Amino acid sequence: MSKKDFPTRKNSHDNYKTDQWILKMFDGWFDPCPLNPDWTYDGLKIQWPNRTFVNPPYSDPLPWVEKAIETSIQNRTVALLLKHDTSTKWFRRLHEAHAHFLPIIGRLKYQTSRACAFPSVIVILEGVDL
Repeated sequence: MSKKDFPTRKNSHDNYKTDQWILKMFDGWFDPCPLNPDWTYDGLKIQWPNRTFVNPPYSDPLPWVEKAIETSIQNRTVALLLKHDTSTKWFRRLHEAHAHFLPIIGRLKYQTSRACAFPSVIVILEGVDL
């Protein structure tokens, strides 16, 4: 694989489809942040049900992470597909919330023929009744 197979920063954006194999794992789960130009509500302003899967905008995942933590405290389970970046505030917040981190080996392709420029992780927040 050569460097030309990876998207460059100048070509990156938040509008990438989740890989099909991941979507199959979370089939039937609610998605408050779907890739849909006709979406009519803000997924951060609604209540998330049990079994929510979200692939948030990679440019600003913190509000989605905070909402996921808040939802898990309400005894609901949330899964997030995120950039694997341990240096961020949102990653620290997930660690403090006792999330489970499932690193993805290899690079996702987001339903394209090109591998993305960074590693990814699936993060699970189990519903806990505090």
